[in-house]
Amino acid sequence: MTSEPESMTPHPPTPDGLVPPTPAEAAPVAVPGAPLPPPHEAVKMAHEMTEDTKPASDTHEPVEEEVEDDVPFAPPLELIDETVADEDLKFDWFILKVQVNREDSIKDALWRRVKMNGLERYFKEIVVPTEDVVEFTKTGKRRVVKRKLYPGYILVNMAVSDESWFVVRETSGIGDFTGSAGKPTPMDPRDVERILRSSKVLPEEEGAGVKTAIPFKTGDRVRVKEGYFQNFEGDVHAIDEAHGRVTVMINIFGRATPVEIEHWQIEAV
Repeated sequence: MTSEPESMTPHPPTPDGLVPPTPAEAAPVAVPGAPLPPPHEAVKMAHEMTEDTKPASDTHEPVEEEVEDDVPFAPPLELIDETVADEDLKFDWFILKVQVNREDSIKDALWRRVKMNGLERYFKEIVVPTEDVVEFTKTGKRRVVKRKLYPGYILVNMAVSDESWFVVRETSGIGDFTGSAGKPTPMDPRDVERILRSSKVLPEEEGAGVKTAIPFKTGDRVRVKEGYFQNFEGDVHAIDEAHGRVTVMINIFGRATPVEIEHWQIEAV
């Protein structure tokens, strides 16, 4: 005999889209001795506090990014000021203090830096001041050599600007411009002309002869090493650089007598 299925207690109608709770969900079984569940109002309050303390990254609301203030454009330092026309640049001669015995190599290094930085418009000439002098070997052979007029210094013809001054100061071996308070002081045009003529940058004046390199000065005690007065000693009385001769006061027969001798025929005592 087939038994009829037990009729189920009908559920009250629920709103559209919601599933009615099961009996277990609707009324949880109480376990003897277990603490009572918190009331519904406490659970709701805890959920609200949790939502308030969530970090902004956990929410779905967009986070506003910090907008940087507009920064005005600043041109790079290496840009060259082309606002001054070439014909308006003011050129002067200046003296640069450099390391001794490195004048020529420092001159070449400065030219390289000028060209690397594109500053040729600010520089015209760089000169190591020299002069031609005559030297004689021990055998009396004559030769012309160049001698530095101012060891430790070079001359530069340039227009001073922030760029040109910077490239000069940053060249290895250059100390500073000569001048007061660290400011470049232009040279006197007459001194410049004299130095440039000696250095062959400008044509020499008529009648200007080549000097002779004589390693003595007035008052030096010397000895004649060859010639008519060999082994005689005396004091240098005068020096003729144009002809390379030295006048020596020699004691002859008890009297000091001036004798003109080739400078390579005497030596210091």
